[in-house]
Amino acid sequence: MVLDIVEQLLLPLGMYNSYRHGYDRGLLSSFCVSSTPCCVYQVELDQEKGLEMRKWVLSGILASEETYISQLEALLIPMKPLRAAATTSQPMLTIQQIETIFFKVPELHEIHKDFYDGLLPRVQDWGHQQCVGDLFQKLASQLGVYRAFVDNYKVAVETADKCCQANAQFAEISENLKVKSSKDCKDQSAKNSLENLLYKPVDRVTRSTLVLHDLLKHTPSSHPDYPLLQDALRISQNFLSSINEEITPRRQSMTVKKGENRQLLRDRFMVELVEGSRKLRHVFLFTDLLLCAKLKKQAAGKGQQYDCKWYIPLADLTFQTIEDCESTPIPLVQDEEIDAMKIKISQIKNEIQREKRTTKGSKVIERLRKKLSEQESLLLLMSPNMAFRVANRNGKVSGFTFLISSDYERAEWREIIREQQKKCDFSLTSLELQMLTNSCVKLQTVHTIPMTMNKEDDESSGLYGFLNVIVHSASGLKQSLNLYCSLEVDSFGYFVNKAKTRVYRDSTEPNWNEEFEIELEGSQTLRLLCYEKSCNKIKQSKEDGEMTDRIIAKGQIKLEPQTLQNKDWQRTVIGMNGIDVKLSMKFTSREFSLKRMPSRKQSGVFGVKINVVTKRERSKVPLIVRQCVEEIERRGMEEVGIYRVSGVATDIQALKAAFDSNNKDVSMLMREMDVNAIAGTLKLYFRELPEPLFTDELYPNFAGAIALSDSVAKESCMLNLLLSLPEPNLVTFLFLLDHLKRVTENEGINKMSLHNLATVFGPTLLRPSEKDSKILNSPQPISMNDSWSLEVMAQVQVLLYFLQLESIPAPDSKRQSLLFSTEV
Repeated sequence: MVLDIVEQLLLPLGMYNSYRHGYDRGLLSSFCVSSTPCCVYQVELDQEKGLEMRKWVLSGILASEETYISQLEALLIPMKPLRAAATTSQPMLTIQQIETIFFKVPELHEIHKDFYDGLLPRVQDWGHQQCVGDLFQKLASQLGVYRAFVDNYKVAVETADKCCQANAQFAEISENLKVKSSKDCKDQSAKNSLENLLYKPVDRVTRSTLVLHDLLKHTPSSHPDYPLLQDALRISQNFLSSINEEITPRRQSMTVKKGENRQLLRDRFMVELVEGSRKLRHVFLFTDLLLCAKLKKQAAGKGQQYDCKWYIPLADLTFQTIEDCESTPIPLVQDEEIDAMKIKISQIKNEIQREKRTTKGSKVIERLRKKLSEQESLLLLMSPNMAFRVANRNGKVSGFTFLISSDYERAEWREIIREQQKKCDFSLTSLELQMLTNSCVKLQTVHTIPMTMNKEDDESSGLYGFLNVIVHSASGLKQSLNLYCSLEVDSFGYFVNKAKTRVYRDSTEPNWNEEFEIELEGSQTLRLLCYEKSCNKIKQSKEDGEMTDRIIAKGQIKLEPQTLQNKDWQRTVIGMNGIDVKLSMKFTSREFSLKRMPSRKQSGVFGVKINVVTKRERSKVPLIVRQCVEEIERRGMEEVGIYRVSGVATDIQALKAAFDSNNKDVSMLMREMDVNAIAGTLKLYFRELPEPLFTDELYPNFAGAIALSDSVAKESCMLNLLLSLPEPNLVTFLFLLDHLKRVTENEGINKMSLHNLATVFGPTLLRPSEKDSKILNSPQPISMNDSWSLEVMAQVQVLLYFLQLESIPAPDSKRQSLLFSTEV
C-alpha cells in the first residue's frame, strides 16, 4: 500500500474546489466563481436552478470520464503487443511483469466505459425527473477493483521502473504513450509517461467522491436519485476511510457503521457439502460475518472473480449438533480412489522434474502444472470427511456443512468465531455485499489450494522419513484433568492423526514421557492437541455429530529441515492457551530409514533372516508374529486406527528386547502393554528383516505384475509369484493375511479398511534391501520424493491385491496343518 500517496488523496473536503480543476475541460469548473472553499454551496438556488445545475455537473463528469477512459486506453494499447511478444523467443517483458504493471487496468476501463455509455444518453435526453443515481450506485459497488489497483500500485511502478532499466525499447514505449484528446483540442495525441498514467486511477478515487458531493448538493431530497446518491457517497467515503486507516491491506475491506473497520480474520479453501455433493469453496471470516464464495469461471485473459454463495452474520451464527439439523450422510470416497489421485500427482510431478532437466521449454511444464493443479484440487475436494456445521439462527436454510480433515482446524474455526461473537456488530447492504465479494480477490491471504505444486522449490516440499517424538509433560493446568495428547502431521496437503499418548489421570502436571515413531510423507508441520478424556458414559452434548473428548489446548510446530537434519534430539516447548507441553524430536531421513540393517546378534529375532528364526524355533511362522497377532485379536480388533496409530516407542523397544532375549515372560509383558505398542512391535519386526518378506529377488517381478492391465494375466502372474516365495515367507504371509482380513471385519469400529492396512504393511513387507532399491541407487537426490512415492504406492497395491482376493491357493492341501505345525 502506498500510504504517502493515499495521504495526498484524502485532502479535507473543504479543499474540493482546487481538486475540481482535475475534471479536465469539465463544465463544473465554470461554476467556481470564487476561490473560497464551498462558495458554490453558500449560494441558495431554487429548485429549477438546482436541477439545471445537476445537468451541468453531469456534463462535467462526462467530459472527465471521456478523458479518463482515453488515459486507460493509452495504457491498454501496449498490452496486446507486449503479451504477444512474451510468448516469443525474445520477449520484451514476461507475462508476470505485464500482469503486474497493468494490473486491473482492463477491468477499470470496462467499468468506466459502461458507466459513460449509460450516462451519456440520459444527459442528452435530460429532464427534471431523469435519474442517474443507479449508475453512480453501481460504480460505487465496483470500488473493490480500485482497492486491488491501489494495493498493487507500488509494485507496478517498481516493476515498470526495473523493466525500463533492463530494456531500452520498453523504456522508449513507456515515455511516449499517446492519449487521445477530445475533438475540440488541437493536440489529438498528447504524450504521457507510463508512470503518470498509472497514477490516474489512484487519483481518481478521491475525485469521484468529491463530485458526488456536488451532485448530491444540487439534488432535491424529494428526487428519486437522492437516496441512491447518498448510498453511493456513503460507500465511497467508507472505501476511502478504509484505505486511509489501513495498516495491513490484505486484512481490511471496508468500514461499517460508526467507522468501525470490517477486517478479514482468516480465509481458507474448504469443501462444502451441497445436496450430497462436494463443492470447493473459498471461505472468508470477517470481524462481523462468515462469507462463503466460489470462483467464477472466467474467459481467457480475465482476472479472478468471486460469487457469494451465502453469508451469516457472526451475531446469528450457531454451531449445529447432529440433533439440531437434518443431517445428510457424508459421501465417503474410497481409499483406492484417493490413492489413485496421489499416484497421478506423483507421476505428474515426476514428469515436471524430468522436463526441468531438458531443453524443451516452459510450455510443456505449464501444461503439466495445469494437470497437477486439477489433480490436487480433486484430492483436496475428495479427502476430508470430518463435518463442521454452521447455521444462521434467523435464517430460512437449516444449515451449512463443511468437510475438513482435522479436528485441529475445526477447533480453530470455532474458537476464532466464538471470540469474535463477543464483540461483533453487523450492518451490510446488498450493494456492500457485492462490493465486499468483489474485493475478496485482493483480500484473500490464501491464493491457491494448499498443495505441493504451490511450493517455490518442488524438490524440497517437506520431509520424508521417520520422526521420533517424545511427549514429556505438560504444565500450566489450573485444575486436575484426565489428559492425553494427539499428534498430527500433514501429507499431500491435509492432516492425518498419527499417534496419541495414554490418558494421564487426575493431575495438573501430567508426565507421559512417551516416545512415538511417525512416518513423514512430505510433511512440514507437526500438530499437537490436548484432550480432556470424558469419563461420563452418558451421551454428552455433541457438536457436528461427533462424540469427541473436549479439546483443552492445541498448537503446532514447523518441521524445519535445517533444525532436524543434525540427527540429534531437539527439545522444544509448544505453548498453547496457557498450557506448555514439552517435546523432544529426532528425524531420520528416508535415506537411512529405508535401510534394512541385519542384526549382529543372530540369537535374537529382529534383523535375523526369517528362515533362521523359524528353523531355530521349529515353527512355520515366527513365534513373535503369532504371539503379537493373538494378543491383538484378543483385545485390539476394535481399537480405532489399529496398526495405523503409533505405539509408545519405549514400550515397543521393551518388547523388542524381550523377544530378542527369548524372555519367557514376554506374554505377561504384552498383556500389560498398550495394544498399539504390540501392533508397532509386529510392524517393526517385518521392517527390520534383513530381506523383505517378498524377497529382493522377486520384488521387481511383483512390481511389474501389479502394473499389468489384463486381469487374467495379472492374477496368474501374481499367484505364481506368491507361491514361488520360500516356504517360511509364504506361510508367514498367509498367516498375516488371514489376520488382516479379520481386522477389516471390524472396519465399522476400528476404521481400518483393507486399503488402510495395505498402506501400513505394503512398504514394510515389500520394500527391498538397500542394494536392490531403485530409489536408493538413483543418481537423483534422496529428497526428490515423487519416484519414491510411486514405488511405495506400487508396494501398497501389491498387498492390497492379495487382501482383496477371496481365496489364495495353499501350496498343498494341508494348509491349516502347514500354518500351525511346530515341526520343521
